[in-house]
Amino acid sequence: MTTPSTSPPDGSPTALVEPLAGLADRPARPTVAGSFLLRPVDPERDLPLLSDWMNDPAVDAFWQLAGPVERTAEQLRRQLVPGGHSLPCLGLLDGRPMSYWEVYRADLDPLAAHYPALPHDMGLHLAIGFAADRGRGLGSVLLRAVADAVLERAPRATRVVAEPDVRNVASLAAFRAAGFRKTAELRLPDKRAALLVRRR
Repeated sequence: MTTPSTSPPDGSPTALVEPLAGLADRPARPTVAGSFLLRPVDPERDLPLLSDWMNDPAVDAFWQLAGPVERTAEQLRRQLVPGGHSLPCLGLLDGRPMSYWEVYRADLDPLAAHYPALPHDMGLHLAIGFAADRGRGLGSVLLRAVADAVLERAPRATRVVAEPDVRNVASLAAFRAAGFRKTAELRLPDKRAALLVRRR
């Protein structure tokens, strides 16, 4: 997980959020696992649930946000900078919150300094919140649905990228099953990451 930049490089908030505008306003998407919806995070409503998830050892192993609720709140504040390039969402499966997503412009993120970014590259971060939802193949189903939705919403993007920790075997398998392919390994400030790409 990389920390998003808070400074619009071209001074144009519209340029940053255009691909994300309305992404979470789409109706629920049917999947083989059920009806799936992205809902923008509301910190007042969602922070206790997200903090609980981030304190699960399996989530913390790769998100590193365990601790007081303020740690998760700070992560959300960085994501919710006005005019920024990231959209934090809850993923609801049949109306039940069960995952946390960050959909972002990868070409405007610090990540872009570590790989050959293309204009309008989109990126995804995902955490499955509840242990009961892990190990069932849900990750790949939902990753495919969200990547499809992102590419539909961002017509100028030719691909969606992700950079999970190379030690996160379950995440790597889910991305592969969702159509992402490993193209490189990256030495990022906080981890060694697999650069995964899903092309349009």
